[in-house]
Amino acid sequence: MSEAAAITQSSKSNLAFAFLCLPKDRRNDMVTFYAFCRVIDDLADEPDIPMEQKRAGLDSWIRCFQDGAKGEDSLQKETLKLRDRYGIDNQLFLDLIEGCESDLNPHRRFGNWDELKEYTYRVASIVGLISIKIFGCVSEQSEKYAVSLGHALQLTNILRDVGEDLDDHVRIYLPENDMMRFQYTERDLIGRVYDGRFINMMHYIAERAEDYYQEAIANVPECDKKALRAAEGMRRIYHGILQKMRADDFKVFDQRYSLPKWKKLYYLAGTQLGF
Repeated sequence: MSEAAAITQSSKSNLAFAFLCLPKDRRNDMVTFYAFCRVIDDLADEPDIPMEQKRAGLDSWIRCFQDGAKGEDSLQKETLKLRDRYGIDNQLFLDLIEGCESDLNPHRRFGNWDELKEYTYRVASIVGLISIKIFGCVSEQSEKYAVSLGHALQLTNILRDVGEDLDDHVRIYLPENDMMRFQYTERDLIGRVYDGRFINMMHYIAERAEDYYQEAIANVPECDKKALRAAEGMRRIYHGILQKMRADDFKVFDQRYSLPKWKKLYYLAGTQLGF
């Protein structure tokens, strides 16, 4: 098993799960790209990795995408080959690294949606923009789909992981002005106060995510429907998680929401068979 395959298999991610929709060659390339994303994200987020090691690891990946670089290990070399094979803009990889790199500061706060949107673009929408190249999309409209879906997926993750992010050095991704709108303070959040203010705030932010899901659906070009099957499978899975949280009034301090494997397979089958 390759390094990329081992990383992807161990992640048990919904994103990796959706790769089942892809032809073998493109699936293998997405496994490589996903492994790159996983390594970068872990270097930024994993609490057990010393800061010096995190910084050195991220710097190594930044060097990987500088002019003339050959890559320092097998995963870096495979990622560069993937970039060149699909003609992917090198800056997208650097911007993605920069987005994840910002998580090295767990005390960072986002004042409003515009600030958070810049972050979700870098860590999620860019993943989509790179992925559609690997999927084989040909329409520029698919780029709009990728950007919208990235915002929707990352907002779903943020809502789902509110409690876990508090456990991880008190990370808070909820925009401050959204909290102020519902008179819910950072102290309330750290204290895990679950009341009407919290529920209403979470539904408000969820509606923003819902708008982006609908925007993504509206931007699926007819010519790229087949190429986007994996992305659409992932959209259905994460949208299902969002709907499950909304129906349960976001009890995110007590549980991590997920879907059973049979439902994930149902969504993936639906994208393959058109139902």
